[in-house]
Amino acid sequence: MSLGLFEAVVKTLADPVVLCAGDGTILAANPAARASIPQLCAGASLYALNHDDASVLRRHLGNWLRSGSPLPGALVFKDGDGSLVRFRCQGVRATWWQGPAPVVHLNLRRVDHADRFAVLSQQVGALNREIAIRRTAEAQREELLLAEQAARARLQRLYQLTAALASSATLAQVAEAVAATATRVLDVDDVSLELHSQRLVPTLEPGEDLHGLEETAWHDLDHPRDSVRTAPVGAVRIALEADGVVLGTLTVRPRARGVPDAEHLTAVGQQIAQAVRRAGLYEHEHRVAERLQLSLLPQLPDVAGLEVATCYAPGSDMVMVGGDWYDLYNLDEDHIGLSIGDVAGHGLPQAAVMAQIIAALRGIVLRCGTRPQAVLTELNEYLHLYHRGQMATAAYLLYHRPTRTLTYVKAGHPPPLVVRPDGSSRYLDGPICPPVGPVPGARYHQGQTTLAEGEAVLLYTDGLIERRREPLDTGLDRLTETALRGAGMNVHDLCELFLDHQPGADYPDDRALLLARPVSPSRPAR
Repeated sequence: MSLGLFEAVVKTLADPVVLCAGDGTILAANPAARASIPQLCAGASLYALNHDDASVLRRHLGNWLRSGSPLPGALVFKDGDGSLVRFRCQGVRATWWQGPAPVVHLNLRRVDHADRFAVLSQQVGALNREIAIRRTAEAQREELLLAEQAARARLQRLYQLTAALASSATLAQVAEAVAATATRVLDVDDVSLELHSQRLVPTLEPGEDLHGLEETAWHDLDHPRDSVRTAPVGAVRIALEADGVVLGTLTVRPRARGVPDAEHLTAVGQQIAQAVRRAGLYEHEHRVAERLQLSLLPQLPDVAGLEVATCYAPGSDMVMVGGDWYDLYNLDEDHIGLSIGDVAGHGLPQAAVMAQIIAALRGIVLRCGTRPQAVLTELNEYLHLYHRGQMATAAYLLYHRPTRTLTYVKAGHPPPLVVRPDGSSRYLDGPICPPVGPVPGARYHQGQTTLAEGEAVLLYTDGLIERRREPLDTGLDRLTETALRGAGMNVHDLCELFLDHQPGADYPDDRALLLARPVSPSRPAR
């Protein structure tokens, strides 16, 4: 307790109350004391005011400093006009005092007033008890405040974990969120995540390899890559269970001060288990969507005199199938047709439209494949007539073997890229025409170029070059820079290079690529 609190407690008392040190120096006095003797104030000395023998006062102070309960005494002080004023008193060591040396709590009563000495002793004891109660209450308030601050900090850290897990889609992202935040949330030295991959991501067919799952921050209990892992000494393992299935464990290595309380551990474990379960379902759905998409894409025929490579990858944040396609048509001895396109949107309806476009295009190309304008004109009428409300971008190219002439038509689709052997490249910007589907009777115009020896043509969908909050020209420039790095590559390696030319980048849409390079009949395809 502080002097200020003491003065606030004794301020309204009718009798004089003084707090003094062992040497007699007055530390505090209430208004009643100063009214009785004006010199009874902070800073004054009891020895200077005392009229009796100093040894009597010294004996009294010694007894009071050693006493745990009030002891009686008598003091005589000189008033301001020199008259003597006698006091009965009760003195006791102030147990609530937190200073370096003990002090005396002294209650006074003038002898010439009504002498209720017995009551005075009770008042001294009651005052000490009240001060002790207030001191205890103050300490309890401090403890409650510290506990409230600790609980608020814990909730804030738990919210950070919740937010990190909510924004994580894949198992790798969940594991990274746990590694980054769980240690701080639980206030421990380290945490590690061990999961059953086969329970999280069911296989789609017997013998399927699930090692494609990234284990950057978690350990696969079903496909261990090293010896059996043992928990560190003193570690605690929390079972991660969701929907009645144990998905793995969270191993916690606590600090020296002890293990976090069980309720907090359980809350964190439940959040992580639910996030792991969601991520496993996402991984499974992503694999199903990718498998379905690949099954819908056509198997391309072998064409003499043409090296062909294809690649496809689903968007990184999509679990639905898309509408990207590519195809190749061996029309006759001199002509080869190529097509690529993208149905707007994602989902089973768009995938169904894509599959029907592939079938319809093969019929259209059989009739008029050597006339690129007619191919997209008929595809536009077909889509408008049988799939109202659907729209697709597309490109159709006709390659004439004898002259190496490439005739092309683009319906709202990104321009094909011609890649030279030295890695330099050029876009087939040609005429710009509307997408197929929404505009009946739209007219499509063709462009033409001649491929030099060793040149290849890259067809791709917009997912390869489009990025959020980035101009399209930036993606196109990036593709030409990638072509420079691919100088001298065969078509398969070059296609893979284009597919993953931005490692770690966010791909919001599907990517479909078809790369074709004419070769001389005498030159074997690589």
